[in-house]
Amino acid sequence: MSHVINKNLFLVKEHVGMFKAANNFDIHDPETGNIIMECREPSLGIFTKMLRFTDYKRMTPFDVQVTTPDGQLVVRIQRGISIFLSKVVVTDQNNKVLGGFQQKFFSIGGKFDVLDKNDQVVCQLQGKWTGWDFYFKNGEKQFAHVSKKWAGLGKEMFTSADNYVLEISSDVPENNDVRKLILAAVMCIDMVLKE
Repeated sequence: MSHVINKNLFLVKEHVGMFKAANNFDIHDPETGNIIMECREPSLGIFTKMLRFTDYKRMTPFDVQVTTPDGQLVVRIQRGISIFLSKVVVTDQNNKVLGGFQQKFFSIGGKFDVLDKNDQVVCQLQGKWTGWDFYFKNGEKQFAHVSKKWAGLGKEMFTSADNYVLEISSDVPENNDVRKLILAAVMCIDMVLKE
């Protein structure tokens, strides 16, 4: 297992480009600027690629893989065709189910449950996608925060609207599956709620 997931702060930068069907991100260590993980959709089918350029983009299936730069799988995030509400499955490097996400019906502003492998709610993603400010919470307990802004990063890191920061609470134990589920959920916010 990769210990890179035990960091508490991640800078996520989306690859931007015209006619880009796949969702590709680089995850940096904000302290060094080094790429510590890569998020890719390596096996996107031709039919799905075509639909990604239509109004049906939000309904298309995805198979996103988060790896270390040397190719070690950290998590895999998969969803089939989504008509109304998204159900996403997250697996580890051994293809063992860690959990997933279930979009909340009639949620305003964007909300979904983060589930463990037994479909029990671990926490909820809550926030406003219009301002890109999300929290992973269980009651009053906050597990993580995702934002377009962070005081410790220079403005040069935020030259694009496609960059954001994930800050995982130090209360979340190292090597805990919740860390992987939160990272996977962040990779899906755009695809599940916004697209």
